[in-house]
Amino acid sequence: MTRIFLVGYMGVGKTTYGRMLASALGLQFYDLDHYISQRRQRTISQIFSEKGADGFRLIERNLLHEVAEFEDVVVSCGGGTPCFFDNMDYLNAQGTTIYLKAPADFIINHLLKSATERPLLAGKTNEELGEFVRSQLKEREIFYNQSKYILDVSSATTRQEISECINEMVKNLNL
Repeated sequence: MTRIFLVGYMGVGKTTYGRMLASALGLQFYDLDHYISQRRQRTISQIFSEKGADGFRLIERNLLHEVAEFEDVVVSCGGGTPCFFDNMDYLNAQGTTIYLKAPADFIINHLLKSATERPLLAGKTNEELGEFVRSQLKEREIFYNQSKYILDVSSATTRQEISECINEMVKNLNL
């Protein structure tokens, strides 16, 4: 039974890495945010709007516990998932945790190019986004760094480079 949980800040590539890692290992892939949206039949933004951040985090925790019971999976967690309740301890107890790490400027660049709607970034100017990401990343790294493995993904920008990174990850982490 294999359970791998990818954690890291939004925009770092957890979904991309997760899909490719699951494919390389022959495992099922789950994106926790997509799972939450499907189960609640609402977008993450709608849930934030209707329930507030605290309400969303409670839903997220409950559905994390559901997904974390699945076998032979790679799960891409939301950027905040490890930072609330006892989620990081729980993830470490349930399987292999991997922090996909990148510097703030790399993440900001990805977020500026992304078409994905992100409730925590709504209405922010580019300057405000930069300040927000830097500040929040610093706060969240305390949790992310509790992962069993840390993988710097800032040098992999093309699909080929990401694929090579996945192959190295599989080889070096004995996955």
